[in-house]
Amino acid sequence: MEKALWYLLTATRGGENRVRIIRVLSERPQNANRLADELDVGYKTVRHHLDALESHGVVEAGGDKYGRLYFLTDQFERYRDTFEEIATQLD
Repeated sequence: MEKALWYLLTATRGGENRVRIIRVLSERPQNANRLADELDVGYKTVRHHLDALESHGVVEAGGDKYGRLYFLTDQFERYRDTFEEIATQLD
């Protein structure tokens, strides 16, 4: 997970948006549409980042397709300190 976080947040474009998504999901689960509205980012952009985060085990989805909520995974929570370290460097 540590390597995945470094990759997702620093080695690819969109790291800043992924940090923002993780921060919002830290407060409460959201669906992609609400994330797009809250972050003032296009829906397709949010979906792209959620797909990347999901494929690396950072977020998981629950619910039906339209109302699918995204949650941070337990695995991510074990590496939250690494996330905070990376996010601080990006600020």
